[in-house]
Amino acid sequence: MADDGPAPSHGRPPGLPETEPELPEDVPMTIWEHIGELRGRLVKVLIGMIPGVIVAWILREQLLEFLIQPMTEAWLKLGLGEPTIHFANPIDPFVAYLKIAIVVGLMLSSPWAFWQLWGFIAPGLYDKEKRYAIPFVLASTLFFLGGAFFGYAVVFPLGFQTFLSMSGMLPAETVNVQPTIMINEYLTFTTRMLFAFGVVFEIPVIVSFLAMAGLVNWKQLLDFGRWWILVAAVLAALLTPPDVGSQMLMLIPLIVLYFLSVGLAYFIGPKVEDDAEA
Repeated sequence: MADDGPAPSHGRPPGLPETEPELPEDVPMTIWEHIGELRGRLVKVLIGMIPGVIVAWILREQLLEFLIQPMTEAWLKLGLGEPTIHFANPIDPFVAYLKIAIVVGLMLSSPWAFWQLWGFIAPGLYDKEKRYAIPFVLASTLFFLGGAFFGYAVVFPLGFQTFLSMSGMLPAETVNVQPTIMINEYLTFTTRMLFAFGVVFEIPVIVSFLAMAGLVNWKQLLDFGRWWILVAAVLAALLTPPDVGSQMLMLIPLIVLYFLSVGLAYFIGPKVEDDAEA
């Protein structure tokens, strides 16, 4: 009986279709290839921002009113007169509107930016982990925008009321301390705060991803919890204005979001054996 074994390596029987050679599943990339891949992703993020930037530029005056609303409400509540915002150079309003357009454009295109981030890290994941692309993008977008909204709706009103309350007549009633809000400084402060809260609210997404990848487990995260409280206090002091109220408004979400991440890691992360079973 003829042998039906594989064809010899030095030739291929006629009539058989050619097969593509099998490639290794993981092809390591050099550091320059990683940098090139990252640069390509960043270019795609910038291109994806263009529609949002155009829309934000068209609505620039309405967006400026929206961003300064927490300050104006605190101004009126303290009876400081008509709210005003100033600029020192003729080009300052243009720069301010451009900054608003870029920041809002980035926020509007945040799903696309997170999709590019996932595309950058996905080659290092297993196939079962790559299926979480859409949940990762949706969760990252919701938490980022939710954190920015929390900063705007909760922290800004309290912070501006605290700061503006320091104005007024000094005890000797010879000098009146009056606020002069410059448009560039105001937008720099507010946009940094919005991004800070947006990044802080990404903690559950980051920790869940690390747990899903098996890099940490819920027990390790729980043991690190007491140290995280110290880290959160330092972050709150660095990222918020120097008043206790604003710092507490960032510290509390940092702690709550971290221990929420511990619960998520318990369900989606690697299982940990009890000490009694070890």
